[in-house]
Amino acid sequence: MADEPKKPKEVLKKAPTLYAITVFKLVKGLVCVAVAVIIYRHADGDLPSDFQNMLDWLHKWLRLNPERQFWTEMAIAVENLTEAKVMHFAMGTFIYSLFSLVEGLGLMFRAKWAGWMTIGESAFFVPIEIHHLMEKPSWLVFGILIANIIIVVYLFRNRERLFRHHH
Repeated sequence: MADEPKKPKEVLKKAPTLYAITVFKLVKGLVCVAVAVIIYRHADGDLPSDFQNMLDWLHKWLRLNPERQFWTEMAIAVENLTEAKVMHFAMGTFIYSLFSLVEGLGLMFRAKWAGWMTIGESAFFVPIEIHHLMEKPSWLVFGILIANIIIVVYLFRNRERLFRHHH
């Protein structure tokens, strides 16, 4: 057996935008895990009372007006929540967090499947965000829409340069 020549290791160029997307996905995943845990821990509590305490705190420290229609509607929605609904929401948030964490880790290692997964997930939300903007315009949703479009376009256009290729 003769020594086979070693194949040169694939060197990928630096990609600051990819790094930013990776950090964004990992942070989003960690935040969603934290939210899911917090929701899960409060699922069996007195949600209307907890919500009122939060409103009192927001009013005292942040000077937010708890009488605004948004907070009134939110209080009504909280009163209609059941423990099962809260548990389902916590589980859904946790599962969604896993997608972001898997995407972030895959992007960190420049796995081609992670690029496609991120493109698919980001593209999936574009029509939903457009619909939401048509129903109720919001700068936050507009910013998320723009971020998702940038992610889709950037990853799709640069997929050959950014990700490892297996021969």
